[in-house]
Amino acid sequence: MAEGFERELEELKKFLGEWTAAASNEVKPLLHWQFLGRSKYFRPVTLFACHCAMSEEPVGEPQIRVAAAIEMVHNVSLIVDDILDRSRFRRGILTMHCRFGLLPALMTSGYITADSFALVKRNPFNTDCIAELYKRLAAAENLQWRLRRTPLGVEDWRIIAGEDTGSMFEIAACLGTGDEKLRRFGACLGMLYHGCDDVGDVKGAVALGGGGEEDLRDGILTLPTAIAIRDPETALLFRNPTPEGLQLLLKKLEEALPAAERYLDSIAEEAIAEAKRVAPFPDGLIALVHNTRRLSA
Repeated sequence: MAEGFERELEELKKFLGEWTAAASNEVKPLLHWQFLGRSKYFRPVTLFACHCAMSEEPVGEPQIRVAAAIEMVHNVSLIVDDILDRSRFRRGILTMHCRFGLLPALMTSGYITADSFALVKRNPFNTDCIAELYKRLAAAENLQWRLRRTPLGVEDWRIIAGEDTGSMFEIAACLGTGDEKLRRFGACLGMLYHGCDDVGDVKGAVALGGGGEEDLRDGILTLPTAIAIRDPETALLFRNPTPEGLQLLLKKLEEALPAAERYLDSIAEEAIAEAKRVAPFPDGLIALVHNTRRLSA
């Protein structure tokens, strides 16, 4: 995913390392634990790719700063998600609240939020983008929770995915170009990422013999679920889960995977068409779409 942006990512890691080193001693260990060494940097790479698709100027310090800001927003969302999901581990490492405690984790998420705005305060467009992203992520989490166990369709999934993961990539695209030109591309890429993650979670749960069922347990509408619950009996399983019913529902989601993969192909085609329509130099964006599409494997 980082192919072609190794230099930029090294500069981003250096920036985040210096930011962590300059932080209050009360939060420094938590920031180090959360930020250094574990991120895949999908959103900063999206930002860099969008910049390069619209400009012949290389990625510079302004893009590194906004990439750091969006990485901060992303990590705030991870901290909150891990607390709500009662997750003990992320990528094989103890989550922040399990390592340091609930109150320190919550307070540190507020510290990160403040510094994400401090990074972009001199640019009104960037400030508006970060503010928009925080608000949309908050609303999206409320929406997902309010609609849990509600048997909805694929178009409803698109709305949820577009406001959840989609908004993050959408804003990354805007921050990368400094305008709205690749906003729709970013939204498509974010939906693609969200859907690939949905499919990968089902494949992982099947491979683990039923593990990794947080979305099933909480009744969250994923892409495979939206396809599977077109069947009325499967919709009933989704609405009224039992331990036995969850295993049967997982089997139904596995059966829906081929249709979900085809739908993801169509989203990838949307993203590529948008890149070709808007960007003077779309090759990097097209490669990004192909790399993202492979994530469901």
